Amino acid sequence: MSISSNELRAVGLKSTLPRRKILEVMESRGTRHMSAEDIYRHLLESEEDVGLATVYRVLTQFEAAGLVAKHNFEGGHSVYELNQGEHHDHILCVKCGKVEEFVDEIIEQRQHDIAKKTGYAMTDHCLYIYGICADCQKEEGGS
Repeated sequence: MSISSNELRAVGLKSTLPRRKILEVMESRGTRHMSAEDIYRHLLESEEDVGLATVYRVLTQFEAAGLVAKHNFEGGHSVYELNQGEHHDHILCVKCGKVEEFVDEIIEQRQHDIAKKTGYAMTDHCLYIYGICADCQKEEGGS
């Protein structure tokens, strides 16, 4: 998914060089979940003149415009991902920080059932599962 200058303007944002560069980093990286510091590091490696404060400011603007989603994982670990319009949940490794996405229709239905049973009209939800990934478990067993 590539966000164009017209799409930026459609959500009320000018198509500035820092905004386009930050989007490029988020769209081109193999990982979907990036911290502001990760994005800043990639910009530095590409010799782009965009400061960390600008990265934070632009990500906040993107979040307010619905272009990115911010996740606050355990331990103050905040990451951003492009909003691609499809709901998913996350499972995270507490040792290496790996984040994986998943969708499970049974879990989705159960959450709706619980909201309905308790008299809530559900507007949104997120599910984070924390554990130790298979790679880290192998490392623990091999030590």
